[in-house]
Amino acid sequence: MTRKNIKRTLEIDEIIKLYLEGASTTEIAKLSNVSPRYIRMILSDHNIEKRPFGSWKRKYKLNEDYFKTWSKNMAYILGFFIADGFVSNDFQTIGFAQKEKYILEQIRDELGSNQPLYQNKQTGVYMLYLNSKVMKNDLMEIHGITPNKSLDIKFPYVPEVYLNHFIRGYFDGDGNIYSRGYLVSFVGGSLDFMTVLEHHLKARGFDVCLTKKEKHIRLYMSGRKNIKEFYDWIYHDKGLYLKRKFEAFPDKNMDAETLQNAKLKRTKQAVAARKKAFIDEYRKSYCVHQACETVGITLGTYFRWLKQDKQFSEEFYQIKKE
Repeated sequence: MTRKNIKRTLEIDEIIKLYLEGASTTEIAKLSNVSPRYIRMILSDHNIEKRPFGSWKRKYKLNEDYFKTWSKNMAYILGFFIADGFVSNDFQTIGFAQKEKYILEQIRDELGSNQPLYQNKQTGVYMLYLNSKVMKNDLMEIHGITPNKSLDIKFPYVPEVYLNHFIRGYFDGDGNIYSRGYLVSFVGGSLDFMTVLEHHLKARGFDVCLTKKEKHIRLYMSGRKNIKEFYDWIYHDKGLYLKRKFEAFPDKNMDAETLQNAKLKRTKQAVAARKKAFIDEYRKSYCVHQACETVGITLGTYFRWLKQDKQFSEEFYQIKKE
């Protein structure tokens, strides 16, 4: 009879597959949020022949030295990993998580692996787990990526020629382009990383705004010409990329020089009109991003209005209570 544990995060068939593919009961227990003893009980319940204690051999291929040599795809995968990857604290394991299966398959192929993907049945997220002490050490020692990377990651050294590929990878993991196409954002938990990202984007002439709220740091850019130039830069000589975000960019076939960012009037009357338009749109959509896009402002401007304009703040929070 199969034993149950409501904390378990992997299905039984996933646990058995991981074990048969060479993962240890301790590693599987960590991924499943249960004890190694519980994993061994599942294997016994399903008559799975257990390996001798301490034995392990690689079943799947992997280019363990991949992160030692720069290329446009390596830079992309490194940026993507900083956004959507993890380094195990206790085991020689790294992994990626993404809802779009094909991009993980492409990354896996680029890493020279034939490791199968796993899907979390609760969230629908696909996961690529790779067991390699060499690859884990390279990510930590060469590129500075730690198990606690979400809060303390530093912006790694990236050769100038590969910087657009690295930022495209990070954008595909932790970036967004909003529905109407003229607002791009990045989100992260490390102020150090996001500040250096802001510096690199400003150095290339992009108009960006950095905001910090609680534990989340966000970086925004808006404007038709600004977004088209960003698109041209990150997708120049592209290798790997996430199709959904690529296709969301507007003006693909237009020359950036023919486009103009909207110049908003800054008179008191014009600003008051934009605030009223924001409130009206928010009352209809209950979406801050939608209201910002409609009015043509950044989220940084919205946060400043909340902080500095008492009447605007009161009207906004009154709608949230309705």
